[in-house]
Amino acid sequence: MAERVQKVLSQWGIASRRKAEKMIIAGRVQINGQIVKLGDQVDLTADVLQVDGKAVNQTNRPQLIYLLLNKPTGVVSTCFDPQHRSTVIDLLPTSLRFKTGIHPVGRLDFASSGALILTNDGNLTLALTHPRYHLPKTYLVELDRFPAAQDLACWSNGVVLDGKKTLPAKIDLIRSDKAKTIIKIVLTEGKNRQIRRVARHLGYEVKRLHRIAIGSITLSMVKDLELPQGKYRHLNQAEINLLKKSSVNAKFLQVAAQPRRAVYD
Repeated sequence: MAERVQKVLSQWGIASRRKAEKMIIAGRVQINGQIVKLGDQVDLTADVLQVDGKAVNQTNRPQLIYLLLNKPTGVVSTCFDPQHRSTVIDLLPTSLRFKTGIHPVGRLDFASSGALILTNDGNLTLALTHPRYHLPKTYLVELDRFPAAQDLACWSNGVVLDGKKTLPAKIDLIRSDKAKTIIKIVLTEGKNRQIRRVARHLGYEVKRLHRIAIGSITLSMVKDLELPQGKYRHLNQAEINLLKKSSVNAKFLQVAAQPRRAVYD
């Protein structure tokens, strides 16, 4: 059965669907010797699909992988970094790094640490990174000083960034003493460097930012210990099902939000 090329590349773990689209635009993908255009379809039972001159064989589809990584600071959340900094892929063993198509779902910035999902399920990645996907993410944030009550209320209700108000956030004061001030923030959106930018907007600096949970998927292990930084674990089936169920809801919301004509295009 013929399917769009970017979908096949994502299903085969070669790239996320967005990255596959960029590869197609760059002219790196061919069908039967012809350069692919966005929207082209391929049937691997009848066509020869090539990426960078290498054939994609319908029998060598990799097993789907779902990981939770505790990203350390000083590591970038990409598969490749042109500045030659360490990436999250570098933290994985060779068996997972090569020929699996594994990639991070979303990002944690260079100076932040914590929970990050990695997978080679391109369809899931596309759904989880869609703007309408609102799985809550929980962060522990160390501020440079004690936050005023009115600032926390403003933060909770939403702050205008780039001309648009952020969604409401749940904020709890976890610790405040002479040593440090820590708040817990639960977000249902992920604007670029959102927590740091909102903090700066309100007059604070973030000294440390650590994501402890993505939905109900947490870094916690037995006896309240965390998955060590730089280490990963495989998601269990219940966690995978949670992500897939949420991603289906995101797709539904995406369709429901479109104009009626677009639904039938």
